Amino acid sequence: MKNDPRGAITRLVDRECVRRLLTSEDDDATLVFVRGDCLVLPAAEVDDAHKGLVIARRDELTVRLPEDGLTDQVLDDLAHRLDNVVRDLGA
Repeated sequence: MKNDPRGAITRLVDRECVRRLLTSEDDDATLVFVRGDCLVLPAAEVDDAHKGLVIARRDELTVRLPEDGLTDQVLDDLAHRLDNVVRDLGA
């Protein structure tokens, strides 16, 4: 995590990014990190150049969700984990 000039932590993957992945209309929604942005794309649109930038697929995350639904805390926890994945990829 980076600090901005005001001392706040900058996340590469945030709650809204995770929400977009989990609520996407695409059955095969995939989270890809491209040029500093997290994008949610159908798996078929992830070309060879970006396959190494895939962070998660919705079906991988939904099996880990609690039965009581998506709360901000659940989204924040997932975002934190996925943020670490992005950083491990060298972003």
